[in-house]
Amino acid sequence: MTTDTISTENSGSATSSGAPISAVPEIADEPAGNVDQCCTSDISNSGATDSAAAQKRAEKNPVSYRSSAQPQIQTPAQTPAQTPVIELDELCVSYDRPVLDHLSASMHGRCIGLLGPNGAGKTTLLNTLLGFNQPTSGKATILGHDMSVKRRSVRGMVGYMPERDCFIAGMTGIRFVRMMAELSGLSPKVALERAHEVFFYVGLGEARYRSIDSYSLGMKQLAKLAQAIVHGPKLLYLDEPTNGLDPPARARMLQLIREIRDSGDTHIVIASHLLQDIESVCDEVLVLKAGKIAKYCNLDEERRSNRKFLLLQIRGDQDGFVDGLRELGCQVASPNRRRLKVITPDGVEISQLYQLANKLSVQIRNLDYKRDSLEDIFLRAMDGDSHANINDIELESEKKDAD
Repeated sequence: MTTDTISTENSGSATSSGAPISAVPEIADEPAGNVDQCCTSDISNSGATDSAAAQKRAEKNPVSYRSSAQPQIQTPAQTPAQTPVIELDELCVSYDRPVLDHLSASMHGRCIGLLGPNGAGKTTLLNTLLGFNQPTSGKATILGHDMSVKRRSVRGMVGYMPERDCFIAGMTGIRFVRMMAELSGLSPKVALERAHEVFFYVGLGEARYRSIDSYSLGMKQLAKLAQAIVHGPKLLYLDEPTNGLDPPARARMLQLIREIRDSGDTHIVIASHLLQDIESVCDEVLVLKAGKIAKYCNLDEERRSNRKFLLLQIRGDQDGFVDGLRELGCQVASPNRRRLKVITPDGVEISQLYQLANKLSVQIRNLDYKRDSLEDIFLRAMDGDSHANINDIELESEKKDAD
């Protein structure tokens, strides 16, 4: 996606969809050697706070901020729990072949992970939700608004952090983010104030007057996040936000995402190949496979519903207890003495295990449920199988013992 497309489609002042950047109001260049004074003069002359005050305001989550100068978009009167964040109704997108094939889902999570192998349709779905792709059939509804009817209005409610860099060569960070804020509908004064705030918030306050060309990869990722949240969006799309980051920068990015999520003002959709990142920040996941939905679930509910994997610690006749479990139809693995890993079949209740233990005078010292990882859920979705076997448990046990 090019910067031209982002800029003009989000701008309330652009004359037409896809207009060149030159069509938007011009931002005065900063004179060389006096960049700081030029970029802050608008705020100072109007009696607004200086950069130190912007840094103090940035300690609060800037995403929750909404200026009176920002166009207010009327949303349905329902609460977020009642209104889906994203609703897909038989959504299809085709080029020379179907890319998205009759997707239907109602998503309510505060942070939704979008997963799938290469070619599964993740990027196409994101571009469709942003309004860049026209559905072949079906529809997508964003925060109660039909994308096919209110595309421009919806874009004023969302922020987008693309995977690829989309900066304008030679621009300083503060100018770029200020421009993106104005294209999103903020006045020049408020846009500059907000640009200062988000730069301090993401940790680039000291680098905001430097050319983006001189930024490191990690700094560019943070600058892309800054431009995505500068206007206080209600829905934030993040495409591979930790791509290429070293461990400290990755941890910082994930912490910022958690803070935005926990603010309660912004829903987030993250597309990533890193399952660990998705698991650490998301409460719901949508898994795509070959253009279709392979799995959509709430992670906590999915883990609670899968209560067939048992971890037991016993004392007594282990061999007799294992034989009794197998007669009930259970799969059993014994990684070491007095510890058992069990998969119970349908129809076998926990009470039957205690009855067996009582019959054999075996003490069940501890009983716990195995917690599915996102990797477990993802791999089963790719295999089209909602069940695992005892080999999965044994492999997991060997991995933990090795660690």
